[in-house]
Amino acid sequence: MNASRNTTRKLALAGIVGAAYAVLTLLLAPISFSSIQFRVSEVLCILPWFFPCASQGLFIGCIVANLLSPLGVSVFDVVFGSLATLLAGLCTAALGRRSRSLTSSILGCLMPVLFNAVIVGAVLTWAYEIRMAPGSAVLSYILNAASVGFGELVVLFVLGLPLMRWLPKQAFFRKYIERFNT
Repeated sequence: MNASRNTTRKLALAGIVGAAYAVLTLLLAPISFSSIQFRVSEVLCILPWFFPCASQGLFIGCIVANLLSPLGVSVFDVVFGSLATLLAGLCTAALGRRSRSLTSSILGCLMPVLFNAVIVGAVLTWAYEIRMAPGSAVLSYILNAASVGFGELVVLFVLGLPLMRWLPKQAFFRKYIERFNT
């Protein structure tokens, strides 16, 4: 019975995280989409560091957000952009399981930056720019990866890292983690 309750908690948390990601992304759509983006919802990518099951919620939330994109649906972005978020979440979760040090926190925040810069930069280049200017694919990729990476870096290191260090010091959060894991 306890295992069933734990699975239900994990599923519920993943669902809440996914819904929050999709809603935040869509509410802030003007800055959440295109090659220059500041997805404030990416701050939620710190959650797998504390709750590994949040990775799946982020993945589903990213799929939903990309499917409802005001710029139109790109199959590449839905698939590969969401996979970038999942991979970043899984790596962040692995780092959080190993250590709660400052170095681990920094590396945990760096995972979404790296995965999204590399993968979403490639998706943007492939889906939008190669067809228009095939000779400039390398330069386009570098610019797209840099702009996506910069947006991720700002969100995760200005908002995410301070939250990652602050939350465990709060009684309500420690209590939630304790209750979640029992």
